[in-house]
Amino acid sequence: MTRQIIMTLALLTAAIPAWAQRPAPTPVGATLGSRLSGDLTPTHDPVIAREGDVYHVFSTGHGQRLIETRTSPDLIHWTAGAPVFTTLPDWAKAAIPGSEGIWAPDIAYVNGRYRLYYSVSTFGSNRSAIGLATSATLDPKAKNFGWRDEGMVVMSTKDDDYNAIDPNFIVDRDGRHWLSLGSFWTGIKLFELDPKTGKPLDAKTPISIARRPAPVGAPAPVEAPFIIDHGGYYWLMVSYDYCCKGVNSSYYTVMGRSKAISGPYLGKDGSALMEGGGTIFLRADLQEQQRWRGPGHAGWLHDKDGQDYVVYHAYDKQADGAPTLRIAPVRWGADGWPVAQY
Repeated sequence: MTRQIIMTLALLTAAIPAWAQRPAPTPVGATLGSRLSGDLTPTHDPVIAREGDVYHVFSTGHGQRLIETRTSPDLIHWTAGAPVFTTLPDWAKAAIPGSEGIWAPDIAYVNGRYRLYYSVSTFGSNRSAIGLATSATLDPKAKNFGWRDEGMVVMSTKDDDYNAIDPNFIVDRDGRHWLSLGSFWTGIKLFELDPKTGKPLDAKTPISIARRPAPVGAPAPVEAPFIIDHGGYYWLMVSYDYCCKGVNSSYYTVMGRSKAISGPYLGKDGSALMEGGGTIFLRADLQEQQRWRGPGHAGWLHDKDGQDYVVYHAYDKQADGAPTLRIAPVRWGADGWPVAQY
């Protein structure tokens, strides 16, 4: 009886046209962004890394999940993992009273350990701090996995002219370690780090690398720095205008480049990021589409095959403005400037 069933199924399968037996092809022109699936929300302020054959995304925490984690084997299908923290470190509770969340992480592999920089603040305040956690691996199943909190890196108060959130780590071509950071106030700052500790050599004198001059008393929305080393230039991405307003978010991402990591960073037209200039890199969809609003707080991955990707969040108008993970390949144009293929 079993053999008869198997033979019958084989005959039925043979009768199915070949085109119907094959998986549906990916639509011509389908972008990576249009193929993303799985646990894509809620995602704010993502950064991405690859360890072995697994891609890891870290992003702002939500509720008791203080720093969200997601993994994927192919950049397309994403699965949420355990959060990095479920409670604030003791130092953060003491330094930033009233804080409840951990925001805008950054991930880098340095001296045999992963460094996860993260932000602690209260909304709209510049009493903020950046902390550091490290782990030997990103694989939760590995014996040597485990996040060790290394404490405070840098702190800002009402007496400072900057806001110590949105960290991004980079090693320059001379081997010097740097951390860029900042949101609103007088913009984006750059600190040189001690390579051994990952903390500033001089926390009192940061270098200014981007700002948006505004009338007295008016906000100057510039935040979320990320620096990339490519083609003999350092490229600074920052987000302008406002996030966190769902479909009403006006966030967009601009870029400038500089021969020196300390600037000046200039857009393609020569406009200076220290004067609110730069070249638009990520923007909302065209008016006739308008699905993905407020694309910003971008991170970057230079993959093992040499392909570059930008990771960012945007608000999905088709899902009540849910903050959603977005990823796009980047090609470098003939003029030397990057273009996101999203």
